[in-house]
Amino acid sequence: MAVPKKRTSMSKKRIRKSIWKKKGYLAALKALSLAKSVSTGHSKSFFVRQKQVIIRPSKGFFVRQKQVQVIIRPWTNLD
Repeated sequence: MAVPKKRTSMSKKRIRKSIWKKKGYLAALKALSLAKSVSTGHSKSFFVRQKQVIIRPSKGFFVRQKQVQVIIRPWTNLD
């Protein structure tokens, strides 16, 4: 089994940890940006198709009249 020859310095640990955190931050920022563009309708790589399903009340109990289903798909996989 491979064993390190010397101990890793604190500065090197901090540098690696900050790079690791920055990658996560950038991924979260990118995901938030995509969510904003999809929700506002300005997305160029994804489209949102909305389906309206009408549910009728049964046995005198009122159920939601309309239910909106949102489907998010990339442009490359159009049906």
